[in-house]
Amino acid sequence: MNESNWIDISLTIHPGMPYWPDNPAVSIEPSQCLAHGDVCNVSKLTIGTHTGTHVDGINHFIKGGMGIDQMPLDATIGRARVIEIKDPQQIKVAEIEPHNIQQGERILFKTKNSDRALKSDTFVEDFVHISTDAAKYLAEKQVRTVGVDYLSVGGYQGNVIDVHHALLGSGIWAIEGLDLSQVEPGEYELICLPIKLKDGDGGLARAILRPIDTGDRTLV
Repeated sequence: MNESNWIDISLTIHPGMPYWPDNPAVSIEPSQCLAHGDVCNVSKLTIGTHTGTHVDGINHFIKGGMGIDQMPLDATIGRARVIEIKDPQQIKVAEIEPHNIQQGERILFKTKNSDRALKSDTFVEDFVHISTDAAKYLAEKQVRTVGVDYLSVGGYQGNVIDVHHALLGSGIWAIEGLDLSQVEPGEYELICLPIKLKDGDGGLARAILRPIDTGDRTLV
């Protein structure tokens, strides 16, 4: 496949973008500026580690857990499956069970968030999130990685702690803030690399997908 087959599923970082309410806001300020006579452009960036598209370190919710710099690269590189969720409130066991999720899979959930919550200029509190039972189900299935199309796998002022504990506590890596609006359900090649922040509780990431032939078993 050629380069044009890649789909960018990352959010663009910019001042004023929505962020988790108790996290730092995004600020990008010039430190050096060509227009002001400096020899180059350099910017100062202030941002939370869980802004936009990012990967959670296990230590985000699990004391003594692995930091983002220790994440195995194959956790977020390789074959991934996009599953579309119709439920307008939660990702539930009843809807994902028929998809026959297997051990070691990288699963990305596409919900109405991609066309609604991600398009909002302000933080959306009632975004679609993983139910606690579904998180426990995914942990039992021993999936490798879970991706969602808003800023958290768990609900705002709801089950955010329980869901993170169920997933991260089972060693499952979580990608949050994916834009899946241009992605159809199916099999893809995933590349998503978080910034290598020492002992980081999270890492900003650039994530891309490329459709693959379902008969191609070379990707794992």
